[in-house]
Amino acid sequence: MGFFDKLKSAVSVVTGGAATVTIEFQPSVAIPGKPLRVRVTATAKGAAIKGDGILVDVQGMEEIRVRKDDGPGLEDDLSISRPTLEQTFTIAGAFSMGPGESKTWEGTIQLPANAQPTFDGSICDHGWGIRGRLSMFGNDPDSGYVPMRVGLEA
Repeated sequence: MGFFDKLKSAVSVVTGGAATVTIEFQPSVAIPGKPLRVRVTATAKGAAIKGDGILVDVQGMEEIRVRKDDGPGLEDDLSISRPTLEQTFTIAGAFSMGPGESKTWEGTIQLPANAQPTFDGSICDHGWGIRGRLSMFGNDPDSGYVPMRVGLEA
């Protein structure tokens, strides 16, 4: 491996580009307090990689949007968002992967029983995202947040 190859590998680790990551989950609608099966798949790009663990991050987000035409006294549109839940689950421990190698890890997570369901209102929404992430030196490669629906048990 030449100097430029080593430099390129170091840049990938620092930027999170050392691997591509995807996440899948079942059932398609999560129920608070019930198990949710997750599968994280990663493929090493270029050089071999190693890290501390395989993580799943879940985030609930409440968003309020009011257009200036909807309320008296508003001069601009109003948009406010805030997280209602941010939680990280470890589904596997330390790992290593060779160049171009793909691996899959499976686990089960559970949202708290009091987690808000997904809803779309006229000015207020509550949405969820889930992502898979490789915990490693530098910027962790991740799947990006994938939309997830959370419902209530019937």
